[in-house]
Amino acid sequence: MARPVISPRWAFRGLYVAIAVLLVLIRILPIRTLPTTLPGPDLLTCITLVWVLRRPDYVPVLLIAAVFLMEDFLLMRPPGLWAVIVLMGTEFLRSREALTRELGLAMEWAMVSTVMIGMVLVYRLAYAVAFLDEPQLSLVALQLLGSILCYPVVVGLSRALFGLRKAATGEVDALGRRM
Repeated sequence: MARPVISPRWAFRGLYVAIAVLLVLIRILPIRTLPTTLPGPDLLTCITLVWVLRRPDYVPVLLIAAVFLMEDFLLMRPPGLWAVIVLMGTEFLRSREALTRELGLAMEWAMVSTVMIGMVLVYRLAYAVAFLDEPQLSLVALQLLGSILCYPVVVGLSRALFGLRKAATGEVDALGRRM
C-alpha cells in the first residue's frame, strides 16, 4: 500500500509555521504610513490556542516555543517572556483537551478568554517586577478584547478553511492511536 507523501500531522505543522510567519511579517512590514490608534488582536495567539484545543498533536511544545521566540525577537519584546507565558497557557489548555471535547463553543470561549486574561496579567506582572516600561493599559486591554472577540472567528475559519475540528471521544488516527 502506498504511503502518503506527507502525513497530515507534518502538513499542519508546516501550515502553522507558514501562518505564523505570515502574521509576523504583516505586523512588522511598514504597510501603513500613519500610526494606528487601535491595536489589532493577537491573531497568532488565537490561532495557537484554537489549534491546541482542536488538535494538540499538530502544535507541539517546541514548535510553539520556536514560533513565539521568533515573534519576540522580531517584535523587539523581551526575548522569551511572551513565549514562556504562551507555553504556560497552551499547556494548561492542552492538559484539559479531553475535558473540553464535549464543551460547546461558549464554554470553550469563556475558558480561553480567562486563559488570555491570565496570560496578559502575568506579562504585565513580569514587566512590573523587572521595572520595564509597560505598554499603556488601555492599549493592552483593547488588544486583549480584540483577541477575545476574534477567537470564535478563528475557530470558524480554522474549521472552514483547514477542516480543523475537535477529535471525537474514542477517535483514532490512521495508525490506530487514540487522539
